[in-house]
Amino acid sequence: MNKRIIILAVFTQLFVHSLLYGQAGTVLPLEEQLQDQGLVDIQSLAPDILVELKYSTTDNFLAADTYGELEHCYLQPEAAAMLKEAQAILKQSHPGLTLLVYDGARPRSIQRKMWTLVVGTPSEDYVANPKGGSVHNYGSAVDLTLADAQGVPLDMGTPFDYFGELAQPRHEDRFLKENKLTQQQVDNRHLLREVMTQAGFLAISIEWWHFNAVPVKVARTQYKIIE
Repeated sequence: MNKRIIILAVFTQLFVHSLLYGQAGTVLPLEEQLQDQGLVDIQSLAPDILVELKYSTTDNFLAADTYGELEHCYLQPEAAAMLKEAQAILKQSHPGLTLLVYDGARPRSIQRKMWTLVVGTPSEDYVANPKGGSVHNYGSAVDLTLADAQGVPLDMGTPFDYFGELAQPRHEDRFLKENKLTQQQVDNRHLLREVMTQAGFLAISIEWWHFNAVPVKVARTQYKIIE
């Protein structure tokens, strides 16, 4: 074999290895890391659930891709099974709709990246300090919406990660009366909460898109934080 070809082949192998495992050869790809910690790719249980990880793009409030190569959503097995049930409940009542997931399990290494981007800014309140972590860091929280048969998200009145009162379920009745939210937008939110809570998830009062499989105190005692 030509010496130049051999050198090129070796270089290519080293380059691919560095992409997958890092320069030291000890860091697993993020997806493999999640699998090794026992988390489940939700589409392995429910292939018809749509996934668009917002933090694997720059289309988020950070305007930064913090997830890199990760494109699949992982959750603790119990939470993944609950999400599968939520999809089944939705399909039974609204066959033309589907769940569209924006975020799930989030390693604390990613949380640190996000924290670095917001600390000292007005957005700091919207990212949990990685020291204590969030339910996402335990693989027991999911951010999502509803989408139609073409994968287009339903109108919820605000985008995902809109951090203002208009996105907070606790103010929906007031904003409906003030015509700042339409009845259809509120109905869409109600439907999302209905299918998720029927499957066992817990809604929160400040984000229409966020649901916990267990309370944060339970997550911290039941699961090991994802590093």
